[in-house]
Amino acid sequence: MDHFYTAVEERERPEIRGKPVIVGADPRGGKGRGVVSTSNYAARASGIRSGMPISQAYRLCPNAVYLPPDFSLYIRVSKEIMTIARRYADRFEQWGIDEAFLDVSERAKDFVEAEALARQLKLEIKEQEGLTASIGVGPNKLIAKVASDYQKPDGLTVVRDEEAEFFLAPLPVRKLLWVGKKTEAKLKALGVNTIGDLARFDSTTLQSMFGVMGWQLHLMARGLDQSPVEEREGIKSTSHETTFEEDTSDTAVILQAVDALCVEVIKEVESQHLLFKTVTLKIRYRGFETHTRARTLPFLTNRLHDLQKTEHELLAANLQKDRKVRLLGVRVSSLVSGEKQKTLI
Repeated sequence: MDHFYTAVEERERPEIRGKPVIVGADPRGGKGRGVVSTSNYAARASGIRSGMPISQAYRLCPNAVYLPPDFSLYIRVSKEIMTIARRYADRFEQWGIDEAFLDVSERAKDFVEAEALARQLKLEIKEQEGLTASIGVGPNKLIAKVASDYQKPDGLTVVRDEEAEFFLAPLPVRKLLWVGKKTEAKLKALGVNTIGDLARFDSTTLQSMFGVMGWQLHLMARGLDQSPVEEREGIKSTSHETTFEEDTSDTAVILQAVDALCVEVIKEVESQHLLFKTVTLKIRYRGFETHTRARTLPFLTNRLHDLQKTEHELLAANLQKDRKVRLLGVRVSSLVSGEKQKTLI
């Protein structure tokens, strides 16, 4: 889906269409904490990006419409869209709230039929939900995913088997699935800037640097991916992060930020009627050194108190004193439907 949260907000609030729209924390006159969840394309034209500190977003685009996330609304719309998409697939794999993989190899005998199917799906989503989707059609999940991002918004890109490596070659290496900032930096240090560079790079060197993942990166750069489309049971985890405007070692400020993140996570969990059992704390220090620590509770819960208490304990045991913190994250996982569980209060 294209800029999903803000697209849904624009649909619900016609008066904000055409304006820069940002879903995230309250900027509070440019001094607020928290980050941008997503933004529409009008806001992105001003340099707004997901994960950006909300105070920075406010400085770049003070005239934008700033809205708090409404997860219950987004999840409800997501379910409607996924119900539509599922009807088009032989096998269906939801990937987050606004993406999915559809294996259509049994109902489309070639790429012409697959493209026609994709156009029909886009049209039905537009007619039923008033939202645009960008679709990539490819011989495997890797190519389809990269192609889906190629012509946003409202795009449709078809990449046949014989075109896959040629299609990938000129793209920045960061466009390859699973290549994050750290991997991108390591690859660029080797002179690998494009996916084509990666495909031509010595695979033995990649393996020595990245282990098994080095060989996998080399295969993906050539457009090769054998991972199946797999049905998954619901959402696996939910998380929220915040980047401080200025790195801080103030324990009170850090605790306040963790508590605020817990509130947002619980809002999302409650809106989906979920219970969680595993709690994870993420800490990124100055210099981008990142640590994650998790704890599995002896019970299922959706209580704010349980989450905050556990996060405080993880923080107390793992926070490195006098080191400045850049980013904090709170995640819950081992999720089950609360509608099917009995809980003790």
